Order: sequence, then structure tokens, then C-alpha cells
Amino acid sequence: MNTSPLPSTTHLVLIPSYNPGRTVIDTVRAARAQWNPVWVVVDGSTDGSPAWLQEMAAQDPGLRVIVQPVNRGKGAAVLEGIAQARAAGFTHALTMDSDGQHPAGLISAFMQASQARPDAMVLGRPVFGPEAPALRVNGRKVSNAWANLETLWAGIGDSLYGFRVYPIAPLMQVMRGQRFMRRFDFDPEAVVRLCWAGVRPLNLDAPVRYLDASEGGVSHFRYLRDNTLLTWMHTRLFLGFVLRLPLLAARRVRGRH
Repeated sequence: MNTSPLPSTTHLVLIPSYNPGRTVIDTVRAARAQWNPVWVVVDGSTDGSPAWLQEMAAQDPGLRVIVQPVNRGKGAAVLEGIAQARAAGFTHALTMDSDGQHPAGLISAFMQASQARPDAMVLGRPVFGPEAPALRVNGRKVSNAWANLETLWAGIGDSLYGFRVYPIAPLMQVMRGQRFMRRFDFDPEAVVRLCWAGVRPLNLDAPVRYLDASEGGVSHFRYLRDNTLLTWMHTRLFLGFVLRLPLLAARRVRGRH
């Protein structure tokens, strides 16, 4: 018996994926149980997952797999996915990681929130379990503080958590307007630049899991490399914030009246 949800013509789940191992199979199955359609953008993976996913898609009309021949980064994978989604008529995309950290069970709730507020971006606000590395949990507080400063405290609950629903058109516009946001810097820069563009954040709590190696957990985070990337990102965003400060302040005043 086919229990797949009815297909949406406006909202899709978009999963950028790079070498997640077989965890991606469980992630995609969980997402498909909640939503239709689900698209996976394979970002140059070399772990066998392109073949596994294509085999799944051949038996599931609600699943589409886009294979990029080389690894170009999470942001680049998302941009490829939303460009093809917009061409197919979709207006919103829920992004989630392929490594099992994000709560597929909340997909429907996030989509419903987006459908009620299509002008907003629906941001997951992570609820961490005891297994979460303290260095990662505390380190993100710095990025969150910078993101809120750079947007004049527009209400970003968390700048790094990638479980969120984006309106596709403004996201494509801000990404194609500059050459950044293509790798690990995608998630925080996307919310800051969308706030600058007038897209308001809507925050919903969502648990995050950190799987260990025995559970199939895979992390591509590199402390020095990725924190250097985030530092450079916030440096240029702060400079952009200073230039936009009069506009942001005026918009905030108008919003109060």
C-alpha cells in the first residue's frame, strides 16, 4: 500500500548531500514519509551514495536525485537545487542535512508554518541533546551574536542550523548577486542577507542529533578551516551592515508603526 503524502506543487524538501555514507538512505526515507516531493543534490560524493539514491529514485516518483560530478560545497548544491526547483514551478524549499542530524518528523510542521507565512523564512532553532559537543554548541553562540548584530536584531534564533524553509526567489537573488555563500558559510550568510532583503525570520524549535561513528555519524566540519571561513564571512557582513545601517534602522522604525 502506497502511503506517500500527496505531492505539493509549491514546497519541496531539498537535501544537499556529500559523503554521508548509508545514513543518507534513512534520512531520505524519513523525509519521504513526511513530504512529497523530496530532492537530493549529490555534491560530488564518492561514497557510493549516488548509486544508492538513484536506485531509490527509480522506484519512487516522489524522489529526485541531482548528481553534481565534483564537490562544490553545500551552498552551491542548494543553489543548483533551488534553480531547478524554481524552473519546475516551486516557490519554497525546506533544506535539511543528509547525515541524520535533522528532525524529519518536523518537516510537515515547518511546511505548514511556511504555507501560512509564505513571505517569511522558517528557521529551525536547535534543541541540543546531551551528546552534542560542547565546543560546537558554545561556538555557534558567537556566530549567532554576529548575525543578530548584522541584522539589527531582526530575530534570528539560530544562524547555523540548516533545517529551515526558504522562499526560493529572494534566496536565488541574494546568492546570484555575489560569489560567496557556496560552502560552509551558506547557512549564516543566507539568513543575514535575506533579512537585509526584507525577508523576516520565523523561529521554530527543532531537536538536533549528533550521531557517533557507531551510529553512522559523519562530520565534514574542520575546526580551523571552517572557523576561518566564518570569521571572513562575518567581517564582510559587518562591513555590509555598516553600509546598510540607515536603511535597516528606517525599516525597523516603519515596522513598529
